[in-house]
Amino acid sequence: MRALVCEGWRDFDALEVKEVPPPPLRPRGVRLRVEAVGVSFAAQLVVAGKYQRRPPLPFAPGTEVVGTVLEAAPDAEAPPPGTRVFAALDWGGMAEQAVADDIHVMPLPLGLPAGLPGGLPAEAAVALPISYPTAAAALLWRGRLEPGQWVLVQGAGGGVGLAALEVAQAAGARVIARAGAAKHDRLRARGAAAVLDSAEPFRAAVAGITGGAGVALVLDTLGGEAFDEGLRCLGEGGTLLTLGYAAGTIPSLPANLLLLKNIGVAGLNWGTYLGWSPGDNRRAHAPRVRALWQQLLDWWQEGKLHPEVHAALPLERFREAMALVRDRQAVGRVVLRP
Repeated sequence: MRALVCEGWRDFDALEVKEVPPPPLRPRGVRLRVEAVGVSFAAQLVVAGKYQRRPPLPFAPGTEVVGTVLEAAPDAEAPPPGTRVFAALDWGGMAEQAVADDIHVMPLPLGLPAGLPGGLPAEAAVALPISYPTAAAALLWRGRLEPGQWVLVQGAGGGVGLAALEVAQAAGARVIARAGAAKHDRLRARGAAAVLDSAEPFRAAVAGITGGAGVALVLDTLGGEAFDEGLRCLGEGGTLLTLGYAAGTIPSLPANLLLLKNIGVAGLNWGTYLGWSPGDNRRAHAPRVRALWQQLLDWWQEGKLHPEVHAALPLERFREAMALVRDRQAVGRVVLRP
């Protein structure tokens, strides 16, 4: 099969597409024919050996895929062959075939009440294993989002940010979306109550929008100065949800501000629930993970979620795909089609 192969720790652009044997079918594993796989910032760290886990060399990067079940191990609880699914992987998605744990494989519905014959397009469904549940777990589990609350989404034009905009609205919240000017029209079309420019200070604007009360939640994927100013946009009892540091700087926390404003900071690492952290408790977390995936599928079928694809490219154009992600030009997801 064809796969994008990492044979030693290196820059993503130095990888090569090669012919390799299909991955072995492990216990409780499900073999998939991969239709689409997501491209993310994290993939650069993984192939450079700078991520929290190092896959055994050689390997194919890629953790979020959509495809068709080919076969399953005898002890796997899996959909029958031919079923269209999405799946979360430890690695191996940027290939024609991949093997996932049975608990991390979810069948895709065939269609919407309002249309979309044949179901959710494979490229769009790539956002369901990781991007959307990252946003949803942060907002619903860690932030305890309630209907009517104000939410500020930093980096709202990216994969997780755009998902957070939709998840917050599906849960009945009002969203202030912050992104580059080129993405503003798209965010308004997606229902953002207000849109702010990422190149400008925003604390005063948030105060004006919320009548001085501040927001209940800030979802932050950027870090750096955006984290610091976002913390000051919280109203009493609010929480900043930190999900990543795309701006390149890991912020330091002014603990006295938490005390003075009665606010908090909570982290969300979706990988913990998928078994990517020390201890690997994926099977203990599986019921909760699958329930959240099902909630997202239900919202999609109700027309509340619209996963967006910025570009879908063949596997050989992996460098171009990563450049779109790296340069933050994408609105929604960039995917490869092995």
